[in-house]
Amino acid sequence: MTDAERQALLDALNAEYAAVYAYGVIAAYAAPERTRLVAQHTAAHRARRDATIEALSAAEITVPAPDAAYTTPFPVDDPIPAAELAVTVENDTAVAWRAVVERAETEPLRRLGIDALTESALRQATWQTILGANPPTIAFPGRT
Repeated sequence: MTDAERQALLDALNAEYAAVYAYGVIAAYAAPERTRLVAQHTAAHRARRDATIEALSAAEITVPAPDAAYTTPFPVDDPIPAAELAVTVENDTAVAWRAVVERAETEPLRRLGIDALTESALRQATWQTILGANPPTIAFPGRT
């Protein structure tokens, strides 16, 4: 694995760590009818985190531990900011996974990045729809 691939994968893992944490905040404030959706998205990020840890371990790269806590980019105290945080989380993970795709030199790593980027974009579109964004998608997910 090249240094660029390694760094991109480590950045993606850190984005997934932050996403799992943020979904705990989202769960605390999301509208009650979103409970199942939040649980599904949390599970998806946990699975992606675990797959990323496996990929790093297989490449014999030391896997860093998650931070003890993360700071949200804005206060979250009701369902609207919770949904907005979900959009931010999905955008942040899309940015990280797009970097993996851009730096991947092997098909398996590129596939991992494409799958993760696609999943993040779909979750982001779901939250954008909930917030009433029109259109709910963006042309090139993961652009900063």
